[in-house]
Amino acid sequence: MKKKILTALLCVTMVCGLAACGVSAPQTPAASTPAQEGTTAATTESKEEAQAPAADAITLVMAEVNPLDTIVGMTDQKFKEEVESRSNGSIMIDLQASGVLGSENDVLDTMLGGGGTIDMSRISAFALTSYGGKKSMLLSLPYTFVSREHFWNFATSDLAQEFLQEPSENGSGVRGLFYAEEGFRHFFTKSEITDITSFKGMKLRVSNDPVMNGLVEGLGASPTVVSFGELYSALQTGVVDGAEQPIANYKSNAFPEVAPYLMLDGHTLGAVQVIITDDAWNKLSAEQQNILMEAGAAASQYNREISEKMENEVLEELKAAGVTVIDVDDKTPWQDAVKDVIAENIKGQEDLYQQIVDMQ
Repeated sequence: MKKKILTALLCVTMVCGLAACGVSAPQTPAASTPAQEGTTAATTESKEEAQAPAADAITLVMAEVNPLDTIVGMTDQKFKEEVESRSNGSIMIDLQASGVLGSENDVLDTMLGGGGTIDMSRISAFALTSYGGKKSMLLSLPYTFVSREHFWNFATSDLAQEFLQEPSENGSGVRGLFYAEEGFRHFFTKSEITDITSFKGMKLRVSNDPVMNGLVEGLGASPTVVSFGELYSALQTGVVDGAEQPIANYKSNAFPEVAPYLMLDGHTLGAVQVIITDDAWNKLSAEQQNILMEAGAAASQYNREISEKMENEVLEELKAAGVTVIDVDDKTPWQDAVKDVIAENIKGQEDLYQQIVDMQ
């Protein structure tokens, strides 16, 4: 009962907040429910407004682990709308959200393994690290981006295009289309926390990413691998004591119900990208490939416009719903705790990392 009441309250305040702050979402159905509840994906447009598919339309299946009412979910929907509209229905996007096609790693395994059942996905930029993405790893290093503007200076640069093409060039079988972001990532816990020392001895959820493992260890905590779809129950049953997510994802996946303490440490900016398999890309004409790139640019710009505003309003909703929010005024102890992680993971790419740092 407590879960249902809190979820309902958060959903109501979310809708009110969007209207009051003027965030314009793409045409979308009712908001998705948390991933662990097995919600199937909804289309981005109403039947009356949806682009009708052409007779010879190509359908691309796109995976999203988060619900559609998150920053990334709304960005996915914008991309879908732009692709279908710009192509006059010759390319249709079958957007499957809320993790119905599996966790991020499951989706990547399918895409990189040549399964052919998933053509596209929105992933965290660091997700390709475990698949040989050395450049992508640099984007997830703690405190690399000091602000959103810093990130967008990178995301709109020629260097970003090099990063997006890395998985195709190294033989992974996918390529990036565009970058976006889902807000700064913060830690949240089941029990009360006050500062960085509160995390010592805790079991914090990670996704088997070496950078995140190092960050958690730097805090004196134990990294514990749990899939995203199982995170709610893992928190509920005490398998883990805490985790980290961007604010909008924290709310949309109902994590405040089982971990109501949120520390605004902002250890990384949640850089994300949309990828497509090389097989799917090569089936498109040059004109259709260009449409995907143009639609990606439009979706990226839309993401830039809504992300901070949506993050701020969700934070106010969480406070109103009773979540304990702890501000971090001095990030020096946090930066000191992760110096070794940064030094270890930029080896051989020091100049490239410095280029990113210098874009602030």
